[in-house]
Amino acid sequence: MSYLRTFLPWIVFAVFPSGDWQWAALTALGISVVLIGRQLRSGTGFDALIIELGSAVFFAVLAAIAFGDPHSGLHDYSAALSSGTLAVIAAVSLAIGRPFTLGIAKRTTPREVWHLKPFIRTNVVITAVWTAAFVLTATALALVAHAGDAHSTTATVIQIAGFAVPMVFTVRYVAHVQAKAGQVAR
Repeated sequence: MSYLRTFLPWIVFAVFPSGDWQWAALTALGISVVLIGRQLRSGTGFDALIIELGSAVFFAVLAAIAFGDPHSGLHDYSAALSSGTLAVIAAVSLAIGRPFTLGIAKRTTPREVWHLKPFIRTNVVITAVWTAAFVLTATALALVAHAGDAHSTTATVIQIAGFAVPMVFTVRYVAHVQAKAGQVAR
């Protein structure tokens, strides 16, 4: 559920009708701000809000562009840019040694596990997979947009796959790591 909440602004943006990109960006911005506010009030630290903070910045800029020039050529590439932005956020989180999934995992993991090497390594692997998925999704969406099909069923399927594949990987990989840890503990 944490991943769904984290990516909710992006999901809402992706499913909004393509002709309403200004309102899609503004709605995603609003959701981002609400999520950040709720998480901060519940005691979540900024390190656990890497994607949420990046989302707010991205959607603020995109909404400003979309309302400033509704017919901008950027519209056709907005889906590719959103995945590209997620790729950059995820890659930077890896580069600075704070994989974005670490903050998400901490929400449901006991504090005594947070600094253990296997926990951190698991999150590095998961964040790397999400980063690769975002890069591949951004590239595919840019190619589809360049071909003139930015708002097609193909683009929608690519966006869904861009979230579904790393989500399934995350669930399975965490289960694998937990099962392996359980065998070692026996």
